[in-house]
Amino acid sequence: MFAILLLTFITVVIDTSEHSDDFVKSGLSTWEIIKQYHFGFVPRMITLLFPLFIFISVIFFTSKLAGRTEIVAILASGISFNRFLRPYWIGSILFAVLLWLSFRYVTPIANGIFSTFQNKYIDNPNYSGEYNASTIYFRNDSTHYGSVSYFDTATKRGNAFTLQEIKHNELKQNIRAESLVWDTAKKRWKLEVVTIRDINGDVEKVRQINDTVINLNFKPSEFKKGQYTKDILKTPELQELIRKEKLRGTEGINDLIVERHRRDATPVSIVLLTMMGVAVSSRKVRGGSGLHLAMGIILAALFILTDRFSTIFSTKGNFPPALAAWTPNLIFFFVTIYLFKKAPK
Repeated sequence: MFAILLLTFITVVIDTSEHSDDFVKSGLSTWEIIKQYHFGFVPRMITLLFPLFIFISVIFFTSKLAGRTEIVAILASGISFNRFLRPYWIGSILFAVLLWLSFRYVTPIANGIFSTFQNKYIDNPNYSGEYNASTIYFRNDSTHYGSVSYFDTATKRGNAFTLQEIKHNELKQNIRAESLVWDTAKKRWKLEVVTIRDINGDVEKVRQINDTVINLNFKPSEFKKGQYTKDILKTPELQELIRKEKLRGTEGINDLIVERHRRDATPVSIVLLTMMGVAVSSRKVRGGSGLHLAMGIILAALFILTDRFSTIFSTKGNFPPALAAWTPNLIFFFVTIYLFKKAPK
């Protein structure tokens, strides 16, 4: 709690100083800024830095134990090093489960509050909460491919809709409509001024109708995508989005997949960092807590750098997303084993 309160306070002060002009331009009162921005920003920062908080806390109090020769007394009394680690295992697993649940259901809500303020008052002052998407191409299922031009999420209407059915590399049906409209009452898609071409070999039949209902595997909200989309979705919603994007053949979804795997990998890193912190700080040294904290900060920085590099290689290159999310844990798993062998027992 001390580490969380201290570092969060520092983060809020720095962030507030950077965005003070944006807060003034927003015209909001202090309470409104706290409610619409910091209620999202603070939980976002806590979950982002939570493994680091745990790591620093473990090093801090374990180093104090070592500095007062208490660990030497514990081991000399006949208690094994593994038994000494039991409270660390229990605590780190409990915190890992807490963070895992937070990533799935709580943090996305905070990210939604943060992203709304960021879009409305900082990134785009003219932001209205809606989104206009220009030409979008999609795959509805394994045989149907389509496109829609200029979809407006405010009116839930798109122009120049097309849908083609292709089987065995042959065009079977082509549907064109002037408008694609979402029926909010019936929760389904409606086409207006429709031309349908049914093709069977060299035979083509053309039909024209005023309107018709069509089944599509997406909703209007799925057209609204931005840089915070992956952050504001709860894990079940994110998994569903990834499934649909894969079905449609969408390219460039590695960032979504990395985010999904990171929500599992980051909680596991808490256990690794806890054990690493114990191994680093359980030896009594002349430098005391200062030396242990310095070593811990260096290791934490290397951990974060490894995570950033692997993410960039995945989103901008061909590095597998799942491996990108788990690479820091895999590397520091072996680092932790090495440090454990060097720890006093």
